[in-house]
Amino acid sequence: MTRRETESTSAAPGGPGGPGGPGGEPAFVLACTLKDVPEDGAIGVEIEGTPVAIVRTSDGIYALRDVCSHAEVPLSEGEVYDHTLECWLHGSCFDVRSGQPTGPPATEPVPTYPVKTEGDDVYVALR
Repeated sequence: MTRRETESTSAAPGGPGGPGGPGGEPAFVLACTLKDVPEDGAIGVEIEGTPVAIVRTSDGIYALRDVCSHAEVPLSEGEVYDHTLECWLHGSCFDVRSGQPTGPPATEPVPTYPVKTEGDDVYVALR
């Protein structure tokens, strides 16, 4: 699977791609479209140099750092089930909602990022 690269686009403050708004609102950047993300699956994108896994479960879209905390390989190449993303290399499991490891050998969480959708577009804020 190829990694998509996205960059910030100009927009109004606090809007998609714009700088953080008043009160420290995160700046959301277009990551992909909903059509890009398979049902109960994941894709890898790169946002401003950061690898991000966009994950789709039965109840929503989630984003987390696309690097396994155990083996430094892309999590987006793993399997998705329930709210779990399983690393393809050694089977480490992570809760896509929190980034917390739920199965060994990983013991360290991976960062998660705020996500929002507008129409068919998926936006992620790196904070």
